[in-house]
Amino acid sequence: MLAREYGLGSDNVLDALVVDADGRLLNRSTMGEDHFWAIRGGGGGSFSIVLSWKLRLVRVPERISVFTINRSRNQSAVDLITKWQEIASALPSDIVLRVLVENQQARFVAQYLGPCHRLLHLMRTRFPELGMTRQDCEEISWIQSTVYNHVVHYQSIDWRSKPLEVLLERTDKPDVYLKAKSDYVLEPMPRHAWESLWAWIEKPEAGPLALDPLEGMMGNISPSATPFPHRKGNLFQIEYYSVWYVNDGPSASKHIRWVRELHKEMEPYVSKNPRAVYVNYRDLDLGTNELEGNVTSYAKGRIWGEKYFKGNFQRLAAVKAMVDPEDFFRHEQSIPPLPATQGRSVI
Repeated sequence: MLAREYGLGSDNVLDALVVDADGRLLNRSTMGEDHFWAIRGGGGGSFSIVLSWKLRLVRVPERISVFTINRSRNQSAVDLITKWQEIASALPSDIVLRVLVENQQARFVAQYLGPCHRLLHLMRTRFPELGMTRQDCEEISWIQSTVYNHVVHYQSIDWRSKPLEVLLERTDKPDVYLKAKSDYVLEPMPRHAWESLWAWIEKPEAGPLALDPLEGMMGNISPSATPFPHRKGNLFQIEYYSVWYVNDGPSASKHIRWVRELHKEMEPYVSKNPRAVYVNYRDLDLGTNELEGNVTSYAKGRIWGEKYFKGNFQRLAAVKAMVDPEDFFRHEQSIPPLPATQGRSVI
């Protein structure tokens, strides 16, 4: 929710302590800049084990503003989403206005690093069609907003019923499963495409669609600054979710099928060559590693790797060949080492 103002978490990493494949403890100066570049967004479990991060702190006001405005299909939700995609990435960088589409309604969720009266003026000037009022807006602390945004996204309850201590809850036994896919949108989608989505949203196995605007600071950072390449020119990111409970058993297949089929339906409207993907929603549908000798195949890895990392994938593979040539850190979509025949120079 702060990415449009300050970039991603990986853009704000100053140092790290890692264990490499030889068991050595390394920091930024001893691992070298190429290794440090790769671990800041190059996918987990490929280069080393990160023990700790040193992060740049960013400034937020004592109070920030949030609102959630629901608009149903018969309250011009389609028209509002169509308009939203043209303005959301062009708003000032200190505001995020995302959309969650679920249960036949669009939920417009905003976070602004300033007071409500300024947010109200901004919405009335830039997005009057939404019909925001002062009563829609709350001023809360940033730490409260982390709970607010989680509850608004996942649960239909009053966010104030969740204490801040919920942020400390961790478990390795989740009660739900999740299938997620993602896309990047470079040009506004036509109105009829949004209209056709409602037939998908009304299915019982449907989950939410999350539309997250980009640009702001994200458009000012070079696509090669870190492995994360999806910067300038991307209007927004779409995440497709379907969620089911652990005890649901056989029903899992219909949830997974819904996500895959909707993702296929959206192909004409999203990025191409490659169809770009957000790496934090690891998607094994894109392909998985295969062994070539004693290491994973670079040729097979490119099939999925260039969707996550675009032109940065080859550099990631070159770093892999340098820091873990025997491919000790390996999983279904770990970065494969770049073969010597491809050239292994890194920048």
